[in-house]
Amino acid sequence: MVIDLQGALAALSHPLGLALLGLCIGSFLNVVVHRLPLMMERQWWSEVSHQLADEDGHRRVLGAEPAAGMAAMAATLTKALSGLTPLGLARPASRCPHCGHVIRWHENLPLLGWLRLRGRCSACQAPIGVRYPLVEAVTALLFVAIGSRFGGAPVALLWCGFAAVLLAASLIDWDTTLLPDALTLPLAWAGLIAAALGWTLPLAEALWGAVAGYLSLWSVYWLFKLTTGKDGMGGGDFKLLAALGAWLGPTMLLPVILGASVIGAVVGIGMKLSGALREGRYVPFGPFLAGGGLVALLAGPERVMRWMGWA
Repeated sequence: MVIDLQGALAALSHPLGLALLGLCIGSFLNVVVHRLPLMMERQWWSEVSHQLADEDGHRRVLGAEPAAGMAAMAATLTKALSGLTPLGLARPASRCPHCGHVIRWHENLPLLGWLRLRGRCSACQAPIGVRYPLVEAVTALLFVAIGSRFGGAPVALLWCGFAAVLLAASLIDWDTTLLPDALTLPLAWAGLIAAALGWTLPLAEALWGAVAGYLSLWSVYWLFKLTTGKDGMGGGDFKLLAALGAWLGPTMLLPVILGASVIGAVVGIGMKLSGALREGRYVPFGPFLAGGGLVALLAGPERVMRWMGWA
């Protein structure tokens, strides 16, 4: 059996193919956004249990004998973690968080499943958040817009992957103020590899874009910390901007940062005035960086340059 790979790519690059692909990828992104932070937290607690059990390390670092009960605490924590149901992006099957009902395949159809169920669990009638179908619909619209931007060329699929990772990272950062290395680092490497293969930018532009993206926010972070003694942003923002530089090139970084800063400030002030931003909390910067990157991608470098008055 001979597979017409070029024909398959052309079919996927068609607007209808991209819309259907976007709905399916959006459904998977909902899983990633929900489970990846939980997987990260489980890993952190596992590391805590190992540290508590490391009596030699305690003596070496703190210069004192471990406190009474630390070993028992480590054993209790390890037992609790080992008793949890294994959690990954593919397993276990999706369930209703209220009643534990296993979601059947026809209930899990992107967008259609939610509409058919009228936004409620079929078993307990608990509401299913509207964000699930919204993520699926937004992903589909993004994929179609990217296909239009690249004229249906197969390279559009590459940029769809870029957009999907940015969307997942944005939602996780908004929910948890975390930008997982499991998303930002592969995105940066993928940008460099795509450039090396001649699919996006010249490799030199991608490389210097990644370097400039990381060092720019890294420098701002340390300048702010040395001046105020406080952390102004997380290290995930450096890695995300490095990834954007690897895909979009160094010339797009300043427009992305400026746009993200202005919109982020407006949103933050609005949330503060409305009481939506709790005391001691802050608005994550990652979603605005990602949004700026998507705008730069969809607008194209020539239009962005005109907006900035550089062309």
